[in-house]
Amino acid sequence: MNSLPEIPLNPSLDINIDILKSAYKDCADVVFRDFSISSEINAVLLYIDGLSNTEEIDQHVLMPLIQLKNPIEGPIFERVKKEISVSDIKEFSTIPDIFKQISIGNPIILIERQTMGISVGLPKWEKRSMKEPDAETVIRGPREGFVETLRVNTSLLRRKIRHPLLKMKQISIGGYTETQVIVAYIEGLAENTLVNEVTHRLKRIKMDGILESGYIEEMIQDSPLSPFPQLLNTERPDVAAACLLEGRVIILIDGTPFSLIAPCTFSSLLQAPEDYYNPFYISTLIRWLRYIFFFIGLLAPSAYVAILTFHQEMLPTSLLLTIAQSREQIPFPALVEAFMMEVTFEALREAGVRLPKQVGAAVSIVGALVIGQAATASGLVSSPMVMVVAITGIASFLVPRYAAGITIRLLRFPIMILSGMLGLLGVMLGITTIVAHLCTLKSFGVPYLNSAAGLKLRNVKDVLVRAPWWAMDTRPELFSEDTRNRRREAENQMPSPEKGDGG
Repeated sequence: MNSLPEIPLNPSLDINIDILKSAYKDCADVVFRDFSISSEINAVLLYIDGLSNTEEIDQHVLMPLIQLKNPIEGPIFERVKKEISVSDIKEFSTIPDIFKQISIGNPIILIERQTMGISVGLPKWEKRSMKEPDAETVIRGPREGFVETLRVNTSLLRRKIRHPLLKMKQISIGGYTETQVIVAYIEGLAENTLVNEVTHRLKRIKMDGILESGYIEEMIQDSPLSPFPQLLNTERPDVAAACLLEGRVIILIDGTPFSLIAPCTFSSLLQAPEDYYNPFYISTLIRWLRYIFFFIGLLAPSAYVAILTFHQEMLPTSLLLTIAQSREQIPFPALVEAFMMEVTFEALREAGVRLPKQVGAAVSIVGALVIGQAATASGLVSSPMVMVVAITGIASFLVPRYAAGITIRLLRFPIMILSGMLGLLGVMLGITTIVAHLCTLKSFGVPYLNSAAGLKLRNVKDVLVRAPWWAMDTRPELFSEDTRNRRREAENQMPSPEKGDGG
């Protein structure tokens, strides 16, 4: 890491300019603009071409100062601040402050015989327009998503939650990048211990740079060796706002559209934004389907290998004969066959992601069809195995969180090995190991299986089912000692004909 010494500004403008020009040697995009205030006081304007708004600089900074009438009465520093017609003006007194300000697009004014400088808030750079996130599309719901610009993302949250209790703490991380990070929470809904813990873990990060939210996620999670995600990530402002209203903390990082959500629980991995925009009975049905296919995606190949290798008596005779006939020419055991198909399917899926969008989907679909048909025709794999792998792949697509889907794909292989060695006993051993790990896992002090702990009715209203909004009158219980305001709606909100408009 590279920490800059706190060098104070010198009263001599020439000395300050020499220090800055030495620091920005061979930097063609750094502009030093010499000018005179009221034709008698030397000053310099410093900015990075491409990061600052040059039109606004000319109109609201240079022109008023150059045309300032003579003589100047009173302190020159205060007079200059009054003449600049820009709302965002800051004072600073050290050289490192100059580096920080111009790196975010704010031009700097240095004046002769002044030990203070002026930062003018006139940044301007190219940014991506808002669009719906490709990985979190919904049929019903908002179509806007976070972008790579931090202030745009904070404004999107402010549009959703228009209350002064929405707090945003700013932290700078990275010795070279000095990436701006925002910790957003609603005071009174988020536990103070949670906010303090998130802030402490972020401030503890000491590294050269932060280029994406994944850097921070790996540095602040409770169990870094666990395959399960311990922070949620989202590109959707509505998802982030909903989590804020539940008492969670949002981490926004400059330069990436992905925000982090803490804490994370197992049930939140299987919740989709659209669950809360559709009628509750539809959302509940889809959520049940999601849970069922979550376990199918994790266990289907392992169960097939275990039954076919050790427990053939569990299959009906007709089905067993059909499978035996299809495997008559297969030279590999079921475990090797399953491994071959699973690895091939994962390679095709990864290739479809990496290829250009115009051909990626076509290549993955055609590749799966051609390879599956060719492998079956050549006698390398059986037709039932192709069907099991296909169902497993479809099941993994039903998981709404990409990180959770990767976890399923990773854990599928060790469970498959156990099933090939021990049969269904190996499958149960794998399930027991995963459940035991989940019971010990925490996210910022919140148990990973918090929603199922104690089977309290108020905690499971948004787990296996999505209760109607008039029944979800309390926020999820995150901590054993919950001191925050947990009620989110008034009592007795269930609509009925007797509760009309009084007309």
